This record gives sequence, structure tokens and C-alpha cells, in this order.
Amino acid sequence: MDPGGHSRPPVDPPGRPQPRRTGRLGAICEFCDNGGVARRATLDKKREQVAGMFDDVAPRYDLLNDVMSMGQDRLWRREVVRAVDAQPGDYVLDLAAGTGTSSAPFAAAGAHVFPTDLSFGMLEVGKQRQPDLTFVQGDATALPYRDDSFDAVTISFGLRNVEDTAKALEELRRVTRPGGRIVICEFSTPTWAPFRVLYQRFYLPRVMPLLAHLGSNPDSYSYLTETIAAWPNQQALARLMSDAGWKRVEWRNLSGGIVAMHRGFAD
Repeated sequence: MDPGGHSRPPVDPPGRPQPRRTGRLGAICEFCDNGGVARRATLDKKREQVAGMFDDVAPRYDLLNDVMSMGQDRLWRREVVRAVDAQPGDYVLDLAAGTGTSSAPFAAAGAHVFPTDLSFGMLEVGKQRQPDLTFVQGDATALPYRDDSFDAVTISFGLRNVEDTAKALEELRRVTRPGGRIVICEFSTPTWAPFRVLYQRFYLPRVMPLLAHLGSNPDSYSYLTETIAAWPNQQALARLMSDAGWKRVEWRNLSGGIVAMHRGFAD
């Protein structure tokens, strides 16, 4: 039996009449329609543009993350795994899971993990690489899961791409059982002023776009740079989490505050 007393998995069946919003990978390929979307999203973060952009970069996404973070993304993801602390039998929602790289450690720990992402292209690549994972297409602002379904929910480097941050945090709270936890890993604001200036005025606008040319769609990574620069700092994100109903919110800086890991609980 799953959390919340359900006798079924927490994902709604793929036949539910929401064809352009959610669905289990492989069962509803015809539900995904990215025709005509822009190859570069804008800061208003329309979900169709964001999905189309990530569809474009999916095949090389993991490699480019490794290159542009200079290998630090591996450290950040290990810290997320420790913070989530998935136990055998736990139900874990990994939102913005992309190709499932972040989901695999939870499955290895014996948890029931549901890698969920808006981009069908990302999920297709993920299913090819990790066929044993249960990939689900879903919108962070209207998750295809029942109330109180998960012991833990997590999202890494995806919350700033969501159309409505507050709504996504509320949705994540809705699907988390009482006593469950949330872990968010996201780019943030470096804490040391000289390093912050170097990062914001040199690395983000100059170095990151150069590295992005290794990918198939450099414009997409220009967008990602802009979202990092526009994203709230550590304290502001903590307030958004509290406003969405999360309790005991705390954060820890990684790599000098380039990234911050926030955690909260569903009391």
C-alpha cells in the first residue's frame, strides 16, 4: 500500500482526460504536442516554450551540465541524495528529473521513485538510458498525483524554470504526506561579495554562454543564464516555501552559495 492509504501507485492512470498536461511515458506518446514551440524560452517562462527548449537540448543535457559546472553538479546531486535520505519502500517524487540521472540513486536505495518532467524529449532520452525507471510527464503547477502520496519530494535545478513558483511549491506540499519532506537544490546567490561580483559579472554573462556553444542550442543556455541571474536569493526562496505551507524551512549553501539546498517539512 502506498502513502496515504492508497492501494494503487500515486500516479493517476494515463487514460485520465488531461492529454496535453500529464501522462506516463510510453503510454501516451500521442499526448505530447510540441509542434511550433519556440527553441528559446523567455523569462516569462511559458510552459510550452520551456518544454520545447529542453526537448532540444535533451541528448546532451547531462554532459553540458557537467562541463558548465566544472564537475560540481555531481557533488550537488550527492548532497541532495543525502538530504532526501530515501529509505527502502519510500515513495519519492523527483520533479524536473530530466533524463533521470537524479532519480537513479533513490531507486538504488530501494525507494519507489517517480521521475517527472514537463519535457517529453527529456523523458524519452531518460527512458532509453534507464529503462527500469517509471518516467511520468507532468506539469509542476498541476501534478498528476493524489494528495499525501509521497514521503519525500525533490526538485533540482528546475524550480526557477517553472511558470508559477508559488503554485509549484503548493502542489509539492499537496502531494507530500504529513511528516514528509521537500529538498530543493537550485542556483542561488554567492555569499562572499568579491566572488559574487566575479560570478555574476563575468562567469554567467561571458563564460557560461561560451561553454553553451558545445550544445545543440546555445540560445537555450543563454536563457538559463538569465534565469539564474533573476532567481531569488536564499532567504527569499525560504519565505516562498513557508508561504506555501512548508514548515521548519532551512537551507545550506554549496560551493560558496552558487547553489543552495533548501529543506522543509509537511507537518
